[in-house]
Formats: sequence, C-alpha cells, structure tokens
Amino acid sequence: MSLSVAQRSLALAAVALLAATPALVLARNDRTASPAASTSPTSPTATGDGWFEALAAPLAPSAGGKRTACGLVLEMGTLGVAHPVLPCGARLVLAYGTVEAPAEVVDHRPVGAGTQFELTQALAARLGLKGTQRVRWRYAAGVE
Repeated sequence: MSLSVAQRSLALAAVALLAATPALVLARNDRTASPAASTSPTSPTATGDGWFEALAAPLAPSAGGKRTACGLVLEMGTLGVAHPVLPCGARLVLAYGTVEAPAEVVDHRPVGAGTQFELTQALAARLGLKGTQRVRWRYAAGVE
C-alpha cells in the first residue's frame, strides 16, 4: 500500500470516528439518564391513545385584558392556553377528569415551574381545574 493511500485511509478513519462520537455520547446519555431528568416541562408524555399528559395550571386572573405574545387580547371567555413551544393558533382539546374542552394556543411564554400549560381562567373553569393538575391533551381533529 502506498503512503498516500495509507494517509487517506487514516484520515477517513479519523473523520468516521469524529462523526460517530456524538452519537455514542447521546446513546449513552439516553441509557443512563433517569426518567425524571430526561423529561423537560415542555415535553409531552404520550398515553398511547392519541392523548398526551401534561401538568397545567390556571393563568393568574390579572392576565385578562393583556395582549399576548400571539397578538391576542385575553378576554373573560377566551378558551386558550399558554405554551412556550406550540405555535400560536394551534387548536387543541384538553381533558380533566371526564370533561373535555376545545382550546387554542393564545400565548407563547415560559409557563410556571413544572407545568407545560397555563390555562385561561375561562378554560380552567370549564374543565373544573384548580391549582396545578395533570391534564390530558391532544391536537384537535384535522390538526397535526
């Protein structure tokens, strides 16, 4: 084998090793991370039936009448949620206990510690949600 072929082979092996290293590190972290550490507050938990589970809490009553990051003014009857990642206007269905209600993403902002959604007062009242509770949610029919 000539010197130039050996040098090319060595260089290709080095590039392959460099490319594989991040994948190996990520795979190792996935195996060793605890479930609590690997789930961020904005990560949905799938229930296997098209629904996700998340922690939700009502918005403070003082949020009414203010313009949101989505450009909407929150009114008394607004059925909406604040979520830091989902796009403005995304249509959802939220369920708490046996009650389901339609909702729309009306605000982008960080939500309270440990929660994924903050619900408008009207949505929280419709669902009967008080304080921070586990809810189920899914995208509304026809929305991906």
